[in-house]
Amino acid sequence: MAENRVRDLPSRYDPSKVEEKIYQRWEKAGYFNADRDPNRKPYTIVIPPPNVTGILHMGHALNNTYQDILIRYHRMRGYNALWMPGTDHAGIATQNVVERKLAKQGLRRQDLGREKFVQEVWKWKEEYGSTIIRQLKRLGASCDWRRLRFTMDSDYSIAVRYVFVHLYKKGLIYQGNYIINWCPRCHTALADEEAPKKETRGKLYYVRYPIKGEKKEFIVVATTRPETILGDTAVAVNPNDERYKDLIGKKVILPIVNREIPIIADDYVDPEFGTGAVKITPAHDPDDFWVGKRHNLDAPVVIDSEGKMTELAGPYKGLDRFECRKQIVSDLQELRLIEKIEDYVHNVGHCYRCDTVIEPYLSRQWFVKMKPLAEPAIKAVKGGKIRFIPSRWTKVYLNWMENIQDWCISRQIWWGHRIPVWYCVDKDGNRTNCPPIVEMEDPKVCPNCGNTNLLQDEDVLDTWFSSWLWPFATFYWPKDDPDVKADLEYFYPTNTLVTAPEILFFWVARMIMAGLEFMGEIPFSDVYLHGTVRDDTGRKMSKSLGNIIDPLEIIEEMGADALRFSLISITAVGQDVYLSRSKFELGRNFTNKIWNATRYIFSNLLPEVKDVDWEERYLTLEDKWILDSLSQTVEKVNVALQNYRFNESANLVYDFFWHQFCDWYIEATKIDRGKEIKVNQQKILLYVLEHFLRLLHPFMPFITEEIYQRLKEVMNLSGQTIMLMPYPQEGGRKDPDARQRFELVKSLVYHLRNMRTQVSLRPTDRPDVLLSGPKAREVLESVELVRFLARVGKVEEIEEGQRPSESLAGVLPGLEFFLMLSGLVDVEKEKERVKHQIEETRKAIEKKESLLNNPNFLTRAPKNVVEGEKKKLEELNDTLKRLEALYDGLKGS
Repeated sequence: MAENRVRDLPSRYDPSKVEEKIYQRWEKAGYFNADRDPNRKPYTIVIPPPNVTGILHMGHALNNTYQDILIRYHRMRGYNALWMPGTDHAGIATQNVVERKLAKQGLRRQDLGREKFVQEVWKWKEEYGSTIIRQLKRLGASCDWRRLRFTMDSDYSIAVRYVFVHLYKKGLIYQGNYIINWCPRCHTALADEEAPKKETRGKLYYVRYPIKGEKKEFIVVATTRPETILGDTAVAVNPNDERYKDLIGKKVILPIVNREIPIIADDYVDPEFGTGAVKITPAHDPDDFWVGKRHNLDAPVVIDSEGKMTELAGPYKGLDRFECRKQIVSDLQELRLIEKIEDYVHNVGHCYRCDTVIEPYLSRQWFVKMKPLAEPAIKAVKGGKIRFIPSRWTKVYLNWMENIQDWCISRQIWWGHRIPVWYCVDKDGNRTNCPPIVEMEDPKVCPNCGNTNLLQDEDVLDTWFSSWLWPFATFYWPKDDPDVKADLEYFYPTNTLVTAPEILFFWVARMIMAGLEFMGEIPFSDVYLHGTVRDDTGRKMSKSLGNIIDPLEIIEEMGADALRFSLISITAVGQDVYLSRSKFELGRNFTNKIWNATRYIFSNLLPEVKDVDWEERYLTLEDKWILDSLSQTVEKVNVALQNYRFNESANLVYDFFWHQFCDWYIEATKIDRGKEIKVNQQKILLYVLEHFLRLLHPFMPFITEEIYQRLKEVMNLSGQTIMLMPYPQEGGRKDPDARQRFELVKSLVYHLRNMRTQVSLRPTDRPDVLLSGPKAREVLESVELVRFLARVGKVEEIEEGQRPSESLAGVLPGLEFFLMLSGLVDVEKEKERVKHQIEETRKAIEKKESLLNNPNFLTRAPKNVVEGEKKKLEELNDTLKRLEALYDGLKGS
């Protein structure tokens, strides 16, 4: 019987032969599926939809492992657990990919026209868009794949249009000319959150503007963007700045173009910046735009959508904006209008997609008024309906929401949800005076004048305008269908959102606003924000830095379980994770340990072991202790998981299996105590192994399923799959007395093993041990454990106060113990050896202290080298203490 079991369990665990086979079985059996069930409580997670252009990276691996742990955990706890999958159409990113593909054929999207280009994008999506879904399956993601959604699905598009029409008719969507963030490369507007500011080294140019009618009189303006001088329509000073009071109302001659512009007074001007006088360029700076509005200034556009100078730039027409900067600075220097140039570090917006420096651009765009939507979303968080984990993100969320700006939602690209707005135009294509038409269905005729010549707005909606509806639009909202409504009512609101902090504003905050506006309820109750994946030097992983670790390579080499467990166990709540390839060995070593321990248990099973119903009368101290340890671990793991302390829960399971079950209990069961106890302990081994597998399953689903399927036959279990077995809960066997007694034995064995190492005893040496103190009798009740685990001879009690000769002594609470060395170690020689080590260590310490007291070393050596030397000194001092303690013990022998 035992031989057959071992033959079924290969000597080495090979995840490549196990994982895909198991996943296919799970998916085929429908174990991931979740349908409405009035008798079960739902637990719902919507996946942060990866871009269809995406491939699995470590950020995805971390994010989706967290979600899979939560789904598997709640599924095992009896919840009707639904993990809703899907992908995002990623407007700018996907269009860029397809445009690059066309460029290789010598084509531009304009050559195809809008309709054919969009067809090309759909073809690309059908061919490549599911790549990341296949990769998520390799990771073990247990999504209900029947429900896979895409943000450009026809039903999803209905939801997007419904929301636009609703907000427009409510007066929350409007069109206006404003300064927006413009990417000259992607050729589209960007929301503020899509144009993150980066600290950039630049120059501050002090330019002289001649004052009209004053010979040799100038007002000096400081600017970081001299190319925009060509679009200046005023120079502004603070009305309380005494330096410039007499100049307010006068005019200056704009350099190069020689245009007259006024000197105006505005509180916006900071007298401390530069010279206290600032140029006003309403079409190319968001602050200047509002100054221009207040003072009725013109707003000439001198930089176009390509980032090139327009006709209004005069002699610089057609130049790239940065080339123009160089040329105009050179020309101003020739005219002696540059007073000075300083190095200057400032924050500059960059496109989040292509990293191009964004251009503030005056443009007519569509916006959403956000403040009315933000108010209930602020109340929901302040009222405790939604919590952020870690809690520090609550303050960040509230600060952004309370200072929220209107959202620019129009994008000048072709791939995406086209804005559902039509204009009435005449036969020449010019807009009439009729107001825009905003309806759910495509209009055929202008409702105002009856004209049938209608033109749809060219722009598409920001990608986030579709994904902010994700928690409810994925359930086919607002479809008027009883089944759809029942599904939505059952699964919405969802429970937990797992995502990264960098999309807290892009996505999380907007989903909260959308949920409250359209569903009347929060979209989720918990938001778990995990850290960023970095390399082991702290740099964010990126292709440009060449420091990416491909998760699929790790899966191929070590298995998905190893990848998942390694990521989770080293990542503290909400903290960044620092990765190197070597760190995945932790997970691989753990899978090997689990496999080898299981093989050992199976290979030694007696024929009498047919179930796990052990007999109480045969329980030993170690049996009671391991059952108590299992019970404690179960309780702590559940508490940790319910509070999103993923790494703590993973490490609790790891520690229990490796350091308690394997290192101590399995070793203790090797003592020959007769057949009855052996059979009993083998049943306990199986019982603990089975509970451990269920505890571990959410973290390492594949190896736990593989072993469970084999364990089923041994233990006559009825469950078809471990993923549907109940997760271990509180209520196990607790035994504080056995815990305390076995921990004493463990401590004694630990110290005796160290003593053996200190005096270099051979593995075959079996020194005697003498005990004294109140706990001596308690230890003697488990003398077989001590003798076997510590590899010692006789263990006997002596009277307190005695000190046997030729022994090493140790003390534990209530216990003094002596390892007898007579006949095994030449004590005098050992003393000399230890004394020599002490002297050498002291010399090394003196040398290290001298180095660290040398000012030249401390100032010239790199910081990491100095820290390394300090660490070595600490280690030497620790070694000295241990050697001195050993010497004192030998001296007293």
